[in-house]
Amino acid sequence: MSVLVTGASVGFGAAIVKRLIKADYKVIALARREDKLKELQDECGINCKILALDVKNTQRIKDEIDKFDENFRNVDILVNNAGLALGLCDASVADIKDWEEMIEVNILSLVRLTRLFLPNMVANKNGHIINIGSIAGSYQYPGGNVYGATKAFVKQFSLNLRADLFDKNIRVTNIEPGLSGGSEFSLVRFKGDKEAAFRVYENTNPLLPEDIAEAVFFALSQPKHVNINRIEMMPTTQAPSALSVFKE
Repeated sequence: MSVLVTGASVGFGAAIVKRLIKADYKVIALARREDKLKELQDECGINCKILALDVKNTQRIKDEIDKFDENFRNVDILVNNAGLALGLCDASVADIKDWEEMIEVNILSLVRLTRLFLPNMVANKNGHIINIGSIAGSYQYPGGNVYGATKAFVKQFSLNLRADLFDKNIRVTNIEPGLSGGSEFSLVRFKGDKEAAFRVYENTNPLLPEDIAEAVFFALSQPKHVNINRIEMMPTTQAPSALSVFKE
């Protein structure tokens, strides 16, 4: 049984790889930065294969995995972790290129990889697709416009996959973290502005990548007749906001 984890070089992805290696899974770690992947592989050992590719390059990913030995080639578990947020500004002034990049990575790459590996799971009557969504797919906040919309898509796509796959012994889980630190998420969102990224977590106690990794492992480790549809996670210092009313 092998696992493909996307966005695996740092943050959630790296933590998920380490947790599954600890549980004796064979894991393919996919990300763009080869140096980070090699560090991860050195730590994880022979049960970790790496692929330094862009998640958007679907066919190349498949071609490279097909070259692996049989212990890794048959992907039974797909963890769609790769994703990003870009910008936190009003929709009227947002950069359309940022919107398009979020749609390309958070939606199109996710569905393309899912579609790529799903037929083999169906043929084997075994598989688990785990998508890393966000509470942004359920709760709105200023500046979350397209990012939140992409995660709402991931949530609904996951539920609709289950509607298609309920009789095929394939499980689907959407994990929806709230405020999360220990990754490059905010640094990417603010395009390298370390001060802006730091302010997001100042005086908070956010979720950590290891928390999300444990949620992934929990979903995977359930008895085969149990499907965890959704896991919504927030740190204790966060809660769904009260409705805001603007007063002139």
